[in-house]
Amino acid sequence: MKFAAIFLILIALTMSSVCMRDLATEPDEIKVRALTQNEKQVNQASEVFGLELFRQVVEDEKDKNIFISPLSVSMALGMTLNGAAGETRAAMQRTLDFGDMSAVEINDAYSSLIKLLTSIDPLVQFEIANSMWAHNDFPVRQDFINTNRTFFDAMISTLDFRSPSALKTINGWVDQKTHSKINKVLDDIPPDAVLYLINAIYFKGTWTFEFKKKETNDETFFVTENERVQAPFMRQTHDSLPYFENDLFQIIDLPYGNKQFSMTIVLPANDKSVNDVVSQLRGENWSTWLGSLRRQKGTIQMPKFKLEYKKSLPGVLSAMGMGIAFSDAADFSGINAEKRTAISDVIHKTFVDVYEEGTEAAAVTAVEISLTSVGPAPGFFMRVDRPFIFAIREKSSGTILFIGKIVNPA
Repeated sequence: MKFAAIFLILIALTMSSVCMRDLATEPDEIKVRALTQNEKQVNQASEVFGLELFRQVVEDEKDKNIFISPLSVSMALGMTLNGAAGETRAAMQRTLDFGDMSAVEINDAYSSLIKLLTSIDPLVQFEIANSMWAHNDFPVRQDFINTNRTFFDAMISTLDFRSPSALKTINGWVDQKTHSKINKVLDDIPPDAVLYLINAIYFKGTWTFEFKKKETNDETFFVTENERVQAPFMRQTHDSLPYFENDLFQIIDLPYGNKQFSMTIVLPANDKSVNDVVSQLRGENWSTWLGSLRRQKGTIQMPKFKLEYKKSLPGVLSAMGMGIAFSDAADFSGINAEKRTAISDVIHKTFVDVYEEGTEAAAVTAVEISLTSVGPAPGFFMRVDRPFIFAIREKSSGTILFIGKIVNPA
């Protein structure tokens, strides 16, 4: 539905691009240290990946509310990347837009960005948690464990996936880390699943300029030209809000706390559609739009809304270029060298509540690793240990070239 794309084009992306653009500094804004080169690369990659992920999800669900966290998906896949090898790693790295960055550079950047994002604004509550859950009979390489513990601060746990308590334990962790906004990410644990890599994000920010409840009134929201609904609309006028408009849209940036976090709203022009905007939503254009924001006096009216969203992402991520990671050709030997595994699912769940005082949002991404069909398969067993007949033939014509019987191979 248009509802989501109009107002949610980048709640999550603004979180992952904290230093997206240095608008005119005001006295109450805090000073932020310069990003390292590696941080800039990962930050830029997260933006490019996130915009493409969003466009793909919109294409997949054109007329539905959508809310995703590119940062959460990127971080969960970033942990998984540490176990990928060969073409699987190359495909994942291309999809995540990491270019030729080394594993050490990527992990270092994730680690420092986690510290920066979670401490940058004391007036905004922003938490990131990572975990890894392994089935108790599936040995995970120690290097993989150590890397994700060191750089992603991942909690490592071993469980009996066949026990009903395993599902409760994993979902309990999710519930805790999202402050009960997402109470579960897994509906069940499939028989072939052996490992879960999970990222959880929680955000609670108070508007820098809060909306007054007395200004909230029911107004008409136009879902389509023929479909209308009533919704509570918030309203405020302010002397200094980052704003820009052109023939395609109006764009405004509503800050939280000390203005390090914000919600960017893009509203299509009257003669344009959300799809017109989405079709232009690429990294270079996005940077240009943000760079055009200028502080102005104006009034904003917008609906309050609350949304829960869930999406299984293998199809979308395959379309973005990492299909091999979901196939029997996947190489995750960095996780376990003895058993063949692949990503069987990437489950993404989100929550957002936008109201007069601010916004509360949460996201969880679970990468499910399962055993592949490569290797011994159930079925018949044949042991040729007694006299037998054999033939040598040409398959296309069916011609038998030789035929024989072996009674004693010695």
